[in-house]
Amino acid sequence: MSIAAPTRSRVRLLTAAATVALAALSLTACNNGDGVRDEGASQQPSKSAPAGGDSGKDTSAGSTTGDNTGTGTGTGTGSGNGTGSGATTKPKPQPASTGKNNPTAATSRVTCNGSTVKVTAQSVSRPVNHMLLTVTNTGSKRCDLYGYPALRFGEAQSVPPVIDDSQPQAVVSLSPGQSAYAGVALSGGDDGGGANGRTEKTLEVFFQGRNTNDGGPGAKAALPAKGVYVDDSLKVTYWQQSMSDALTW
Repeated sequence: MSIAAPTRSRVRLLTAAATVALAALSLTACNNGDGVRDEGASQQPSKSAPAGGDSGKDTSAGSTTGDNTGTGTGTGTGSGNGTGSGATTKPKPQPASTGKNNPTAATSRVTCNGSTVKVTAQSVSRPVNHMLLTVTNTGSKRCDLYGYPALRFGEAQSVPPVIDDSQPQAVVSLSPGQSAYAGVALSGGDDGGGANGRTEKTLEVFFQGRNTNDGGPGAKAALPAKGVYVDDSLKVTYWQQSMSDALTW
């Protein structure tokens, strides 16, 4: 009986020691670092968050690019304002040309004829047997006299030939109110006159065009009341700018 008591006390001590050991083991397991990390991994899905977070950063970068693009558009607008320099090169209206290619200038010149001029005829003392024709521009535009006058005395069927040497260097042109001249050799005179001499009391003057013999309507020129004597040696000069040139031949 004295031996049994110590044995029960040892059993209780062993039991208490085992309990303490289990408790210490339990605490050690709770403080294990690996165990904490594993538990956190199972409870916190944030380990997958970096993928989402990186995606968010990419989206932000995309927004930044969009902002830069918008800035680029603003720069383009600035370039658009630069068109002001282009406005300085805008062609300015040019004044109407007064040259040969100006249609208005071209229509301001006409061919001299019976509708724009007045013709007079007068006898002269020198040269003998000559007559002077004077043409005056009575119109409002400059007119040009081409060639030589085609004269019709009385009922003649042909016009007198021209004196070739009398051709001027340029076409005679008349401003309104200005005059030009032509000389007419009526007959051969005392040095052996031409055939078919006669006296004519009417004269009509016709004009040449620039490229044709028909320059428009003719004009009548009054002759002296007694008429003028003509024969087949009748000739006429080209239109001349001066009276002296018209009476040279």
